[in-house]
Amino acid sequence: MSQNPCKVLLVVIGDFMAQRFDLATELLVIEIQGGRLLAPPREIILDSASPEELCKIIFDNNIQVVVCGGIEERHHQFLSWKKIQVFDNVIGSSQLAIDRLCRGQLKAGDILLYSQAG
Repeated sequence: MSQNPCKVLLVVIGDFMAQRFDLATELLVIEIQGGRLLAPPREIILDSASPEELCKIIFDNNIQVVVCGGIEERHHQFLSWKKIQVFDNVIGSSQLAIDRLCRGQLKAGDILLYSQAG
């Protein structure tokens, strides 16, 4: 993450990353700068799942990064073509995804589970 503010959209279901981009109805929008959140996450609830509506929200909110579970190749390519960074196949806790984003450590394919020890 750069030192400039960065707007991120996470595709979630409750406290976890949603399994699929195209079936999502719950979103979190965050803004990160200098390794910290600038405000509490903003939740967006959609009436129905629609990848087209999701893309419209991404553009309307000037999102620069999308974090999601599975995503169809055509949607991934479209977002990448529009210069939006996509971290896909992210599984597990949305809070851990946010924490890793803030530290600049999130990668596509991350499995984010809280440790059972301690």
